[in-house]
Amino acid sequence: MAIYEKRTYDVIVGHMPDVVRLYEEEGWPAMVAGGHTDNLVGYFVSDTGRLHQLVHLWRFADDAERRAFWARLFADAEFMKFAIQLRPNVASQDVQMLTSAPWGPQP
Repeated sequence: MAIYEKRTYDVIVGHMPDVVRLYEEEGWPAMVAGGHTDNLVGYFVSDTGRLHQLVHLWRFADDAERRAFWARLFADAEFMKFAIQLRPNVASQDVQMLTSAPWGPQP
């Protein structure tokens, strides 16, 4: 059964333009160049409810695949160069593991 990892970053108010710019110019290109996008379901920015949030959802076959993915990503020097710049813009991070309900579509 696939598992999903939802990562929610609470961006410091007023810093979302910097976060978007960093992802567009450095984060996303580093992820693509490093081959780190295969498990990505999508990135999202909150528009209602809790604002100033960046959410990304990942799909993995199991926890071993998930752990191997993050180890590879965090070992990627170009991605880590981006991550170091991103961190001062983030107030908090929440990571939630999800499994699909036994009915409905499976993303």
